[in-house]
Amino acid sequence: MANGQWFPPEWPERIRALAEGTLTPVVPKRAATVMLLRDSDGAPAVHMLRRRASMAFAGGAYAYPGGGVDPRDHDRRIGWAGPTRAWWADRLGVDETSAQAVVCAAVRETYEEAGVLLAGPTPETVVGDTTGADWEADRALLVARDLSFAEFLDRRGLVLRSDLLGAWTRWITPEFESRRYDTWFFVAALPEGQRTRNASTEADRTVWIRPSEAAASYDRGELLMMPPTVATLRQLVPYVTAAEALKAAPGRDLTPVLAQARLENGEVVLAWPGHDEFTKHIPTGGAPA
Repeated sequence: MANGQWFPPEWPERIRALAEGTLTPVVPKRAATVMLLRDSDGAPAVHMLRRRASMAFAGGAYAYPGGGVDPRDHDRRIGWAGPTRAWWADRLGVDETSAQAVVCAAVRETYEEAGVLLAGPTPETVVGDTTGADWEADRALLVARDLSFAEFLDRRGLVLRSDLLGAWTRWITPEFESRRYDTWFFVAALPEGQRTRNASTEADRTVWIRPSEAAASYDRGELLMMPPTVATLRQLVPYVTAAEALKAAPGRDLTPVLAQARLENGEVVLAWPGHDEFTKHIPTGGAPA
């Protein structure tokens, strides 16, 4: 492997089956992930976690806090600050209830996996330290899905700060993958007074790292990552501060990136439109090149 691109061993067979019409694609589940940024000297650092090697999907790969949408976040009205649900629906390309659920997923998963909460008692404030035992008890209930995010916010008297998020890009897991996600990537700045920790049972390590350093480590084959992770890291490199990245987010294209696989000259060609660096040529019966 020349770089750290994550590539499951079963993909070539599944790609060929899809190309031959014998594989029916799984419907992707909606998900959200957050590139949490904090300023450092000359460039923001991003919070990343390493998925446990035992994980069925992308085990050992570095990623951002994130996860699937909770159906309970669709309908219940919650305390909300920032752009309206209608604005988010237009931005994300979904209906208003789905927009609420996606934004909730982004905020909830960041809290569940990094201990950082983008919410406050008023539309202009953010909670401070969330490492106390009572906060941890609520976080554990959220992880177990014994407590919905709306119930959590109500219990705490908090409003979700949607204005602290910027929608950055959208990637859909390839049609040949058995676990598929339609994932919105967001950017956010670490709120003052809060600190990250490895709160996820799915990760064995967390790091704060500059996007340029993380991408370079991937290029050297030192850090394993999926294509959307690498692509977003490269996109963050030009920004000097977290605020600059957040300011740029509303102008970014959210057209979904979906990998395409085709049979060509006796091999399978796997490509992500607009991201030529991830193209793979897979000989029949062979490994990716």
